Amino acid sequence: MATSNPSSPSADGTSQPAVGEQQPLVTSEPQAAPAKPASHDTVPPPALLDFMVKRWKPGAKKLPPKLKNADAFRARRRALSKLFPGETLIIPTGHEKVRANDTYYRFRPGTDFYYLTGNTEPDCVLVLQPKEGGGHTDVLFVEPNPGRSDATFFTDRVKGELWVGPRLGVKESQARFGVDEARGLDGLKDYLASLHGAVSRPTRVLRNFSPKVDTAIPEGGERDKAMAQALSEMRLLKDAQELRELQASIDSTQRGFEDVIRGLKTAKTERYVEGIFNLRARVEGNDVGYGTIAASGSHACVLHWTRNDGPLVPGDLLLLDAGVEGHTLYTADITRTLPLSGRFSKEQREIYELVLEAQDQAIAAVKPGNDFMEPNRVAMRVLAKGLESLGILESAEEALKDEHQFYKRYSLHNVSHMLGLDVHDCAQARQEAYKYGKLQPGMVLTVEPGLYFQTDDLTVPRRYRGIGVRIEDDVVVTARGCKVLSGKIPRTAKDVEAWMKSVWKAAKK
Repeated sequence: MATSNPSSPSADGTSQPAVGEQQPLVTSEPQAAPAKPASHDTVPPPALLDFMVKRWKPGAKKLPPKLKNADAFRARRRALSKLFPGETLIIPTGHEKVRANDTYYRFRPGTDFYYLTGNTEPDCVLVLQPKEGGGHTDVLFVEPNPGRSDATFFTDRVKGELWVGPRLGVKESQARFGVDEARGLDGLKDYLASLHGAVSRPTRVLRNFSPKVDTAIPEGGERDKAMAQALSEMRLLKDAQELRELQASIDSTQRGFEDVIRGLKTAKTERYVEGIFNLRARVEGNDVGYGTIAASGSHACVLHWTRNDGPLVPGDLLLLDAGVEGHTLYTADITRTLPLSGRFSKEQREIYELVLEAQDQAIAAVKPGNDFMEPNRVAMRVLAKGLESLGILESAEEALKDEHQFYKRYSLHNVSHMLGLDVHDCAQARQEAYKYGKLQPGMVLTVEPGLYFQTDDLTVPRRYRGIGVRIEDDVVVTARGCKVLSGKIPRTAKDVEAWMKSVWKAAKK
C-alpha cells in the first residue's frame, strides 16, 4: 500500500445502554448517567427481567486453555517492563466505534495492546504495575461475564451476551492470556484514581485509545510519547512466529488475487473486484488489513483509490493493492497491476517493465547495514533515468537533485514502509530508528515503486496518460540480504500474463 503517515486510533464518548436505550455516539465505553430509551424499542418490565434470569443451564466451570504463543506475549511484556523500571504502564485497547447511530464497526484491538496480550476483546486495559523488588505485575482489566444471573445479558445491547455474544470473563482471561492478574473493568476507575498523589509512582499511558483513561491520568507529554515510541521500536524486529503469521497472510492474499483474476472474466466494476478479494480475507483471516484498492484505468493514478466504483474496461489495467489480515492480525500488503484483457499493450508494458526494474534494484538494496531509505534512492534513480529515456524528464540528473525531485510528479511516494500488525507498522518509532535508521535482520518492509501518469498531465506523451502501475512485495531483512516473502506471486509482465492465462484455463475445467 502506498506509503502514508498513519495516525493512532482514537475514540470519544461513552455508554452502556440497556434494551430500549439510546446508543452512544462514538464508543461502547460505559457511561455513568442512565441512558434514555431508544425510539424503536420498549423497556422490558420487571416481570420479564425476573423471568429471563431463571432456569438456565449452569455454565462450564473449566477454564479455557492458555492462548497459543502466550509465552511470546509474556516475553514482550517483560521486555517493556525492563525499559521502564519502577513505573506504572497503562496500555488500553480502545473501544468499538459507531458507524451509524447505534450500529458499530467491527472491533479491531489496539495494535500495541494486542502485541502485549493477544487479547482481541474491546474496552480492555493492560497495566504493568511495578513490584517492590523490581519488575512488574501484569494486571489485565477485562469485561466480566456474569452469565445468566444478571439481566444485562439480555438488556445490554452493547455488551449483553444475547446481543453480541459472550465475553471471556475475568478468571477466564487470566487463564487464557497468562497474565499475573485479571480484574473486572468496573474496578478500573478506582484503580486509576489510586495512582494520584505525591507518593504515587511515575505513570505512562498509551494515549488516544480510551477517553476515560486519558482523563483519569494527567498527560505525561514526552514520557507518554517515549513509551509509544518504545513499543513501535520493539515491533520493528519480527520473531520467527511473527514471520510465520505474515507468511500465512501473504499466502492467503495470493489466493485472493487469484480469486480476482478468476472473476475478471465476468466482473464489470471495481466494486466486484473488491468484493471478491474481501471474501477471501473474511473466510481465511480476520479481515482486510486496509481498504482494498481496486483501481482500474486512470483510477490507478490515485494512490489510495478505495471508492472502487468505476467500470472495468477491456484493455485497461487494474491496479489491485490488497492484503489479508490474518486471525492473529498480521497483514500482508501486496500490489499487482493486471491487464484486464490478459495481455499488456506496448505502452503499458513499457511502463510496467520500468517499474519492475526499479523494484528489482530496490529489493537488491534491502540488506543489513543499508539505510532504510537506500532502496528508495535506488528505485528513484532507475525511474528518473527511465523517465528521461521516455522523453518525460529532460534530465534525470537534474530531476534527482534534492532541491528539485521532479521525478516525484510521476512517482509520488517512497517505496517502503514497515509491515506487521499494522499495514504502516511501527509508525511511532523515532525517525533515527526507522526512516533514518539502518536495516536489521528481522525487519519486514514493503518495496513498492510506482509510476502514475495523470490524464491531464501535458508533460507526458498522450500515449502514456492515464496509465498507473505499482508493483509491491513484502520482504524480510535476513543476515546477508533479504527474502521476498511474496516471491511466489508472479511479478514480471510475462509471468503475470501467464499467471492470468493459467488461472482462467483452470477455471474452465
